[in-house]
Amino acid sequence: MKKSHPLLLSLLSGLLLYAAWPMSPLTPLIFVAWVPLLWLQERGLSGKRFFGWTYLSMLTWNATTTWWIWNASPPGAAGAIVANSLLMCLPFAAGYFVKRRMGDRAGHIALVAFWLSFEYFHLRDWGLSWPWLTLGNVFAGHTGWVQWYAFTGVSGGGCWILVTNILVFQMLATKKWRVYSGWLAAVLLVPIGISIGLSARERHLAELPAEAGTPARNIVIVQPNIDPYKKLSTGSFDAMLQKLIRISESGLDSNTTLLIWPETALYMENHINEENMKGNYFLNPLWDFLRRHPHISLLTGVESYRMYKNGQQTTTARKVEGDLYVDDYNAAMVLDSTGPLAIYHKTMLVPGVETLPPFLHILDSWFEKFGGTSSGYTGQTARTVLPAAGQYHIAPAVCYESIYGEFMSRYVRNGADLIAVITNDGWWGNTPGYRQHENYARLRCIETRRWLVRSANTGVSCVIDPLGNIVELRSWDTEAFIRRTVPVESGLTFYVAFGDLVSWLAIAITILITGQLLWRGLKSFAKNKSRHG
Repeated sequence: MKKSHPLLLSLLSGLLLYAAWPMSPLTPLIFVAWVPLLWLQERGLSGKRFFGWTYLSMLTWNATTTWWIWNASPPGAAGAIVANSLLMCLPFAAGYFVKRRMGDRAGHIALVAFWLSFEYFHLRDWGLSWPWLTLGNVFAGHTGWVQWYAFTGVSGGGCWILVTNILVFQMLATKKWRVYSGWLAAVLLVPIGISIGLSARERHLAELPAEAGTPARNIVIVQPNIDPYKKLSTGSFDAMLQKLIRISESGLDSNTTLLIWPETALYMENHINEENMKGNYFLNPLWDFLRRHPHISLLTGVESYRMYKNGQQTTTARKVEGDLYVDDYNAAMVLDSTGPLAIYHKTMLVPGVETLPPFLHILDSWFEKFGGTSSGYTGQTARTVLPAAGQYHIAPAVCYESIYGEFMSRYVRNGADLIAVITNDGWWGNTPGYRQHENYARLRCIETRRWLVRSANTGVSCVIDPLGNIVELRSWDTEAFIRRTVPVESGLTFYVAFGDLVSWLAIAITILITGQLLWRGLKSFAKNKSRHG
């Protein structure tokens, strides 16, 4: 491999990453997927050439894994793949820089620290956040391996992968098989052993008998299977609403306390005024339905807006006409027959589809939206827990917000005892996208030790236990409902209580390495200056 052409090494790394990714059965390949790029570092290439080959590898990984975004938005897909691949090169380029100036060991430590720091900041709401390929997500289909995410979150998985790859590379490069094989076996097997132990403990606690008098409440999850593109083109709101009500009526019983509809289940061409929902004639069937079932709360997605007069508008509102301004939202609401009880506005908006950072607004006309406005949505900063009947306190995740581990953990710190994901994955079609999205949600259960319910318009809707096991689901492209008793969990995991300490450690190491480089640079500058004095 050491003498292989850079093109082969670059493509091999990208293809191995793709082959390991959910929903592939070849997940163990992730432990060697970075080895070709580590060999590429040994070739003595210039910084520019190394960056170029690394970019090809990242582009291969992004394109083969997330190509399905194209079905929803070709410009959005192109932008996400090209830009994300470029950003992913930065930790490798920086690690290569350190390796050439401080040696192999420092270079490998820097690579781990730089990559985890990059992922941490890429999970922030900065306008181009696209963390679909966060390394720790690769184990979404093997939750039995990573029960320790309750302590580390997915960043622990990223560290595990990078350290293992470096050990494999060192074993191959130095041919010190005995030395590195022992370390490699320990690094691979000890985390899995810990995970098995944690799984057994949590399963035992879950099997303890419930306290006497605990109500047998249940949740009904609706999967209406409405074509999202036809919904936008026909505008037949009444027919869609009646379908949601009909499926719900089939699933409800006297013990149901919470009903869940998917993202943008309530959608009108001109959106819905949050402050006058009871006065909206087209919503009358909804209020009639809720009056027939006064014991339930409805959690639903709503495409909504709020209007302001000049001088009263928010800093995010856009002018529509005259002295009127508006904020548009992709919202989650809890409703009963009296109207909205609690509202959450989606925070983590999809780049190129639901939002663009200010420095890219020149490209507005190039990006399509599905169900939004040309100026994008307005989000919120607070992690608002939504109370519902049956003593549930809901952590709402609208669409791909469920990918953000630390983001979702803040709801649990704020008192959430149930995670609810409402989504509309039908934009992508029958592709790996919706299956990856469903499985990523399993990691949130491990991190928080909370039950998770998922209502997806076209599928997959499911119920996931605190160990990340899918206990019931409804398959893709079917009209269906789930009725399931879901316990309320309390207590905080280490990860929820203390946050992403693995990433903070990586950031600290990144700062130390950067400081060391700057110090060396200043000493060299001073030395040269005195020499030419």
